[in-house]
Amino acid sequence: MSYASKRVAAAPPKVIGFLGFDGVTTLDLTGALEAFAIARLDREDERQRCYEPLIIGVSRKTFESRSGVTFKTKHTLDTAPALDSIVIPGGVGLRAGETMETIAAWLGERAPATRRIASVCAGIYPFARTGLLDGRAVTTHWRYAGDVARAFPRLHMNPAASFLGDGTRYTCGGGTAAIEMSLAMIEEDYGSRTALGVARELVMSLRPAGNERRVDVSAHASDVHERLAELPGWITSRLGEKLSIEVLAERACVCPRHFSRLFKKTFRTTPAGFVEQLRIGEAERRLATSRTSIESIAASVGFKSAEVFRRAFERRLGQTPSRFQRESQRNAKQSMADGRDGSTTE
Repeated sequence: MSYASKRVAAAPPKVIGFLGFDGVTTLDLTGALEAFAIARLDREDERQRCYEPLIIGVSRKTFESRSGVTFKTKHTLDTAPALDSIVIPGGVGLRAGETMETIAAWLGERAPATRRIASVCAGIYPFARTGLLDGRAVTTHWRYAGDVARAFPRLHMNPAASFLGDGTRYTCGGGTAAIEMSLAMIEEDYGSRTALGVARELVMSLRPAGNERRVDVSAHASDVHERLAELPGWITSRLGEKLSIEVLAERACVCPRHFSRLFKKTFRTTPAGFVEQLRIGEAERRLATSRTSIESIAASVGFKSAEVFRRAFERRLGQTPSRFQRESQRNAKQSMADGRDGSTTE
């Protein structure tokens, strides 16, 4: 092992607490936990752990997940050590009740001494209850997005995102979105090389979901509001396709005229503006992580031409796509260089 590697390994792993309670959704807890657990500064050296994940029982050391898995942990909220980060998984009972109130109160006490806090799916309820998310951009599972927005009007809800990081506060939808969020947090802490190592192990991508297969929930949506709520995810997975008002209205099972009114009332923008926003967001991620030509990226996210894409991009972000691509990749290289330089200093 090199001298530089030994110096990095000397830093203690960051302690991350995962809250556990009866009715927790197993994947919301274990998906993110596994990502942090396998993160290594050197993938060949098991000793160079980036994190020390701890499961913390909310009310007691033994709890049972919604799927019937029993967990045992060494810590409860009362005995939890100092934590670098906290992750609140989703689960039954977090929309109201004693569990939500207990977690919210504990988060409020812990927040000043905790660097970063994240929620998964319904974990946003106790998180939002603390006021720590007021004024921030957030997301959650499509099923809860509307309810959260109504219950906590100071939040800026974006139901289209897989996950969002606003400063030191992270939120995400359920399932694999928790792993995507964890990869972003690992990249923030240790750089893209370490995060890519974890992503390869989990067969995941570093970027938020944009072209992955989505679960078709429309057949289970009980009313038009639920069908509207699932549209952002459906749109995001089909950005390269034709997404006219007629196509979207048919997906929501509503006539086009009525659809436009409902959509604008729900998302506070027009369907066309919403689709363009998602396309620009996806193009932004691709420009920052790829050397692919502007023309190819424009076509891949559904723009008719590179010129139409350029005008839309510049209108929304204030700079051309080519300039954004150059600056993003230059900054990424500089961050990697700074990380290497910093690894050999006190």
